[in-house]
Amino acid sequence: MNTSKSEALFEKSRKRIPGGVNSPVRAFGSVGRSPLFIDHARGSHITDVDGNTFIDYVCSWGPGILGHAHPEVIEAVQAACTKGLTYGAPTKKELLLAELIHEAMPSVEKVRLVSSGTEAVMSAIRVARGYTGRDFILKFKGNYHGHSDGLLVKAGSAALTTAVPDSGGVPASYTKNTLVALYNDRDSVRELMERYPDQVAAVIVEPVAANMGVVLPEEGFLPFLREITRQYGALLIFDEVITGFRLGMGGAQEYFGIKPDMTTLGKIVGGGMPMAAYGGRAEIMDMVSPVGPVYQAGTLSGNPIATTAGIATLEILKRHPEYYGEIERKAKRLAEAFRERGRKTGEAIWVNQVGSLLCAFFTAGPVQDYDSATASDTKAYAEYFGRMLEQGVYVAPSQFEAMFVSAAHTDEEIEKTCKAILEKV
Repeated sequence: MNTSKSEALFEKSRKRIPGGVNSPVRAFGSVGRSPLFIDHARGSHITDVDGNTFIDYVCSWGPGILGHAHPEVIEAVQAACTKGLTYGAPTKKELLLAELIHEAMPSVEKVRLVSSGTEAVMSAIRVARGYTGRDFILKFKGNYHGHSDGLLVKAGSAALTTAVPDSGGVPASYTKNTLVALYNDRDSVRELMERYPDQVAAVIVEPVAANMGVVLPEEGFLPFLREITRQYGALLIFDEVITGFRLGMGGAQEYFGIKPDMTTLGKIVGGGMPMAAYGGRAEIMDMVSPVGPVYQAGTLSGNPIATTAGIATLEILKRHPEYYGEIERKAKRLAEAFRERGRKTGEAIWVNQVGSLLCAFFTAGPVQDYDSATASDTKAYAEYFGRMLEQGVYVAPSQFEAMFVSAAHTDEEIEKTCKAILEKV
């Protein structure tokens, strides 16, 4: 496989862009390679500047549930562009998208549109603090909620402590109000809530943790969070930036039957354009300016081109509920291929899969939290990544990212991928 053009672009990019990339995971550093520079994509395929074409299971890290360049979405966006790219004023499309979100997720009675998942979560946290009058936020080790200062944290010497910054440039004072519990560990949550009974504004959780691979909530864990937040007067925030509209139109909250107080959305909600949202109960969202005292603003929030892409995508998904069953069936087929490889080779491979999300961990498993996920053999993953790439299959260049299946993936492509997984078995 020739990658000379990508390599040349990477070397030039490193002179002008930190690390040569605009998001760290794109750097391919964890798999010991240089990144591919993409020229175009359509359907389930992505093609780099050297002309190499791959079956794509990154799907732009989640937004591409319909596949790349869906004709209906592209047509709508092209038509919208002829009317101007941004107005800095309200449009009907903002209302239409808000209505679609509420219809899919009734818990989101009111919604504010923003431009990124980080911005959505950062704003939701501010609103939760404003609504409750409390300062502490409880998050989970291994759950990623964007790169805002107060949430870029990990557990310290013991998990049940206030968090320490997990990035340079973040003062310790910015994270002093962030508590870190263990995902799927009820006792760790209970101890923190008991320790700070009147100080926790919100518990924020990825209902399916999809930023340490894919880690499912254990049975009863999400209902427990719903119960304990009500008990202590804290809000429950579901970070559905990844799971929103992917596990079904109603996201994880519909899938698991849990009604959070607030929800953050991104990726699919923008149909591939920079778009995100946060929302929840009306009385909570009425804390947001200009109605309430919690300030949040954005010049490009509700951008007419991004809302167009989001509306088109959600309307297609609404018309085709059968897509969800199809992509889940295909994800299960891929998961079984990984398990078959493990059985036949004796390799330590553990697969977690839910809906169209899956992750093969190179560890004996089970993988149920951050520590068990990070026990994976990253060298084995890098070897697997290279093997898949050579066979025309593009997967995440990191052990700790999800594999996404789209409606554009055909059964033939799924079987080709399974064959690549089982190569030399």
